[in-house]
Amino acid sequence: MPRPTSPAATTERRSVDRDIVRLALPALGALVVEPLFLLTDTALVGHLGATALAAVGLASVVLQTVTGLLVFLAYSTTPAVARALGGGDRRGAVHAGIDGMWLALGLGVLLALVGWPLAGPLVDLFGASAEVSAAATAYLTVSLIGLPGILVVTASTGLLRGLQDTRTPLVVASIGFVANGLLNAVLIYGAGWGVEGSAAGTVIVQWAMAAVYVVIAVRAARASGAPLRPGASGVVRALRSGAWLFLRTASLRVAMLATVATASGLGTTGLATTQVGLTVFSTLAFALDALAIAGQALVGHGLGARDPDRVRLVTRRLVLLGIVGGVLLGVLTLAVSGLLGPVFSDSAAVRSALPLVLVLIAVGMPVAGYVFVLDGVLIGAGDARYLALAGLVNLVVYLPLLWWVGGTLAGLWAAFALGYIGVRAVTLGVRAHRRGWVEQALAR
Repeated sequence: MPRPTSPAATTERRSVDRDIVRLALPALGALVVEPLFLLTDTALVGHLGATALAAVGLASVVLQTVTGLLVFLAYSTTPAVARALGGGDRRGAVHAGIDGMWLALGLGVLLALVGWPLAGPLVDLFGASAEVSAAATAYLTVSLIGLPGILVVTASTGLLRGLQDTRTPLVVASIGFVANGLLNAVLIYGAGWGVEGSAAGTVIVQWAMAAVYVVIAVRAARASGAPLRPGASGVVRALRSGAWLFLRTASLRVAMLATVATASGLGTTGLATTQVGLTVFSTLAFALDALAIAGQALVGHGLGARDPDRVRLVTRRLVLLGIVGGVLLGVLTLAVSGLLGPVFSDSAAVRSALPLVLVLIAVGMPVAGYVFVLDGVLIGAGDARYLALAGLVNLVVYLPLLWWVGGTLAGLWAAFALGYIGVRAVTLGVRAHRRGWVEQALAR
């Protein structure tokens, strides 16, 4: 018979569940808003013709790769801020976030300066027509002006998440989304700037959002007595942690690129179906990412408070919610697996191939839920080095598996949705469920 749960334990569990929901729901909203920026640009530019649409799509691949790899600016800032806050040092928490913002600004300026002369050569690597390449280069060149702003936004989001505030990023992102759509419409069509107008409008909004976050950070610094100037040790610490998280993110990117590259060998139908499958998988991942963000904030806070029991409870509840959420998302995917084909493609071959891919995604979603939340837990625990090394191990297992069974669409997706996600579950689970891992995290 299971042991009866004490009233105190029940109260604590409910408190943790409320904290998870309080952080995860707004985080989910903000995550959903982010890709809408690109969708809005795509929809507005699409009416300029196929050349403009192809150009924006090509340039966006470059921009998304850069910003995706630099997401560590949020992931390294959140646990540092949360740990200081949990330890009762709000001044130190705010200063850690400001250090992250300075690092983001510096990296953004550096990458923009390096990127301007390389914009044309990077675009040319895709082998598009001269007309498309010229328009993509123009879009990318203008967009690079906003890169420091968007990276400051990324780091600022990490600051607020660490301060246990995921609502403000949702509000800022939502207002920015609306402003982006309106401003781009004016500049593209009203001012007649075309593709450059789309880029310019997004740049203006990115810098405006960064300015809002700077004001928020300045107010928080004044209220807590934190200095606004960067601290050398804090920036170095953020950069060191960020470097490991960069490697962790790069390993994920390599796995995705390898999957797409393998799919390209399966012909047009295989590649198109894989693109739809990855789109569906990424969309489902938003909900699980929200739980991971809650894990980063709550685990970091619990470690800062020197409360290992709460860290373990947060981990257990997140694992349960991640698996249950994965089951629910899997059931939903199964239910619509035969209906989504016409939504994404007019090709009869793609429509025929897609249901099996969606079934494999659905079967793997409970494990994906487990993986996503443990990823957030370990980021919150400051275990960036292990995540980077585990990412390399995952690739060592996945790439040969992909080569071995990826000769068919079913084999490719079994390798990704079950094999790659499965090996990630093993490498993360071994770490998070090992005896004494919380004590090790406390000692960092």
